[in-house]
This record gives sequence, structure tokens and C-alpha cells, in this order.
Amino acid sequence: MANNPTHDPGSLRFGRFSGVENGTAFFGRRRTIHKIGVIAGLLLLLCVSPRAVGQNSPKITAVAPAAGKVNDSITLTGENLGKDSVSAVFLSDDKDDFKATLVEQGSAKIILKVPQVKSGGYNISIQEGDKILILPVHFTVQG
Repeated sequence: MANNPTHDPGSLRFGRFSGVENGTAFFGRRRTIHKIGVIAGLLLLLCVSPRAVGQNSPKITAVAPAAGKVNDSITLTGENLGKDSVSAVFLSDDKDDFKATLVEQGSAKIILKVPQVKSGGYNISIQEGDKILILPVHFTVQG
């Protein structure tokens, strides 16, 4: 019975982990644990990043009126709309951004004049730093 590999403690079939040759499961488990740690870290970063960055991001909650003509004044209301956050406002179509003239600007409200554009539907876009953010806020220019 001493020469039987199933009972021989010196056989390659016996290692730190039963049923594993040469300890390959040890390294496999280490890689699996590392992968789980990396994935958990990325998920944590994704959950925390939008909150840290998005807390002071400008938000437009309303446009009044929702339609108007060129040179009409419209009011954007929302949060973090002050000069330190928003440097410009645009009406954007699928090709171009048309800069509006800001008449009044505060932390919760921006009043602007509709720029010289063709009639049709536009998104409201804001410039934050060097980025122009096209928002899901719409305005219709009437002819």
C-alpha cells in the first residue's frame, strides 16, 4: 500500500490543496482575488466619482418660455448657474452651437437673448470651463 500513489504522501497528487497538482490552485485563487479587488475598486470609483464631480455641476431645470423669436429674452432656472460655473450659453442643433447674449446671470437664474438662428428646435448648451455641455433641455425658435 505504500507504493500506491493515492496513499503516497510524496506523490505529486498531494500538495497544499487536496486534488491539485503543484499548487496551481493557489496561484489561480490569488489571481481571482486580485481580479475581484480590481473590479470592486473600479465599481467604488464609478459610484463615488459622479457625486464628487457632479455636486457643483450646473443644472438647468426649466426654460421659460419654451418657445420664442430671435432677440426674445428667455429665462433658464436651475442650480450652480453663476459666472464661476457657466461662462456661456448656446442654442445647439445637430451641427452648430450658437452663442446667446447673457443679459443677467445668477446662481439660480440666467436671462439670455435668443441669437440669430433659423426657426426650429434647439438644445440649450452651457459652457463649463473649456467644455460645451449639450443638455436635454429644449427651446423652439419661432419664425
